[in-house]
Amino acid sequence: MKTIHTLTSLTQLACSQCGQQYSAFEPQTFSSCCNKPLEAQYNLAEVPERTVLYNREATMWRYKEVLPVFEEENIVSLGEGMTPILELKRLQSAYELPNLFLKDESKNPTGSFKARGLSAAVSKAKEFGFHTCIIPTAGNAGGALAAYCAKANIKAIVVMPRHTPQVFKDECELYGAELILVDGLISDCAKKVAQLKETINCFDISTMKEPYRLEGKKTMGYEIAEQFGWTLPDVILYPTGGGTGLIGMWKAFREMQQMGWIGDKLPRLYAIQAENCQPVVQTWKGLQPNAKNYVGQPSLANGLAVPNPFAEDMMLKALRESKGQPLAVSDDDMVAAVKEIALKEGLIIAPEGGALWKGLLQLVQEGVVQRAERILLLNTGSGYKYLENIL
Repeated sequence: MKTIHTLTSLTQLACSQCGQQYSAFEPQTFSSCCNKPLEAQYNLAEVPERTVLYNREATMWRYKEVLPVFEEENIVSLGEGMTPILELKRLQSAYELPNLFLKDESKNPTGSFKARGLSAAVSKAKEFGFHTCIIPTAGNAGGALAAYCAKANIKAIVVMPRHTPQVFKDECELYGAELILVDGLISDCAKKVAQLKETINCFDISTMKEPYRLEGKKTMGYEIAEQFGWTLPDVILYPTGGGTGLIGMWKAFREMQQMGWIGDKLPRLYAIQAENCQPVVQTWKGLQPNAKNYVGQPSLANGLAVPNPFAEDMMLKALRESKGQPLAVSDDDMVAAVKEIALKEGLIIAPEGGALWKGLLQLVQEGVVQRAERILLLNTGSGYKYLENIL
């Protein structure tokens, strides 16, 4: 039997609701006990001191001990991670926000934060020997899956809303993916994926319906801590559709606390949604018991048009534990923010990122966020892909 020289301290998977354990050594989807997402668990006592990072490559795989891949040869990487944190000096000055920063995830391969989750998930698909991966997507995740599958020589099937801007469709096809267009939102794409899986043996990388995209996304949290010298911002604003990044960052902060990499103080998380599709806001306000039957509308911010997020409970838990909240922003405000940030900071960010700026101004006006606090906006993707919708 082949000896596995493991990179990782991964030990098991656990149901996010009840904690029941599942094997990390065979393919898993979500928990059969509660029908909830599975979370990867690590033997954090085995992880070296953070000084081990000093001479490592500047990609998310520098944190390999807390990522789920067992063997180096199975890592599928295009250089994702270690995106810059920029000081927004002109906005700081104009709005009296002296500690305003933006982490620019558009610098990732395929132009968005989705590269992180798909690098981890496709690496696991390769490790488990899958020949086909499938994903429902609002846009960026499809392009990322197609790219990483091309690198891994795995077939990609991407199911995308028909109204998605053309550039997202073009990139999937350039990377050789099979592209299937559906009338409706990502929730309708998910139904199509469920149908296709009945006849195709494939690794389903739907948001939070497998445990590995979360692990890739959580590396944003590790990087934020490292880039800020192992202290964290007071406030993080994050555009939230499926919520993987929000949940992932909170998981990263908790892991780092357990390892002694950071102290007790954690940021307040604010989940920014689109007015056209705000299921988490509606649940938070008590206007519905949960998002299972929520009906959303399309948004210019494709990534926010997720009406029935599978990991809603985990998002709400992260918001409550961090003492933050969700907030909704209109499409018009997102476009105005994208234009203002381009004009003042020389950055063309995604409308999802623009939503954060308007959300922050509202939170400051309401006195929820103080002007002097250290504030970090997470721009999740490149605005260039959205220009046909913004201009």
